[in-house]
Amino acid sequence: MTRPASLPALWLRDNCGCVDCRDPRNGQKLFQITDLPDGLAVASESPSRTDGAPGWEVVWQPDGHVSRYTEAWIASALADEHPASGDQRIEDAKTLWRASDVSDALPSASWADYQQDPAARLHLLEAVSHLGFAILRDVPVRDGQVTEVAETFGYVRDTNYGRIFEVRVEENPNNLAFTGERITPHTDNPYRDPVPTLQLLHCLANSTEGGDSGLVDGFEAAATLRETDPVAFDVLTRTPVPFAFADSTTELSAHRPLIGTDPRGRIREIRFNNRSIGTLRLPGSQIEAFYAAYRTFADLLCRPGLQLDFRLAPGDCLIFDNTRLLHARTAFLSSGGRHLQGCYADLDGLFSTIAVLRREGETI
Repeated sequence: MTRPASLPALWLRDNCGCVDCRDPRNGQKLFQITDLPDGLAVASESPSRTDGAPGWEVVWQPDGHVSRYTEAWIASALADEHPASGDQRIEDAKTLWRASDVSDALPSASWADYQQDPAARLHLLEAVSHLGFAILRDVPVRDGQVTEVAETFGYVRDTNYGRIFEVRVEENPNNLAFTGERITPHTDNPYRDPVPTLQLLHCLANSTEGGDSGLVDGFEAAATLRETDPVAFDVLTRTPVPFAFADSTTELSAHRPLIGTDPRGRIREIRFNNRSIGTLRLPGSQIEAFYAAYRTFADLLCRPGLQLDFRLAPGDCLIFDNTRLLHARTAFLSSGGRHLQGCYADLDGLFSTIAVLRREGETI
């Protein structure tokens, strides 16, 4: 059993939950770290019960403040970071996959079940969190419905493409997505900071020849690169890449690595879009190292077995993590009827909805 006096004093005191330290209405702290006295230490500790659970009562010196902590809280707070309590965006919190792992059972739910059953909604949103994607079936085929889907778990992110963007053949497209051309695996809006972390695509029509969809787990690809070519992985995690987009009304740019990692080196983000990479301006040797790694990673992303191929039907709404999954599509006849409506949202809203659904499920 861990005793309070063996723990870092400032950390323990900073987490005091008494009414003098936290507002009981919202749990927010009522003090600044600089308000705590110098020379803070545990004057005494004694076993106690807090909210009916075993724990410790701590008296602090030099100010005599009294804090209470449950044994369960101390044990969980000291545990090494893990997916349930740590950063939900890192690779450790994900289930990495290749096409064969998910092709026989795509994560999906009917729109009716998703709306009516909190358990079905939680299951689908957890799939987006863990696998990076899910498909809602039988979503009403009507204009603007995609934003209604997004608002069931978060908020729509407006961009220069609008609150809703139309994925169909345009006469004067400002993006290749609005043509019938083949689109290779990529993430959207890498030139934006912050990048939209979720994308939704709602199929309104898809009667054309071609136009099939594809997804690649970028975290799985990056993890494979780390294992097979650690030098290339290192280069792609520490070389900022200039991404840019410009049209008559917009000019956007961001400098970020193709593979983003957290301070512990764990994969946290993929930004990959060959259509949007600008001119890298570095010493020649660094440029050569980057392009060698870039080509290696690009080849890996197109390796057979990584891309999941499927076809969206009218009423299907694909939700996916734009910081992890790369999406693609086959070419299609411009004269055919293919029309998707899309919007962007963000992972923080989805994570919040998951947490609330879990909390409500525990109280039932």
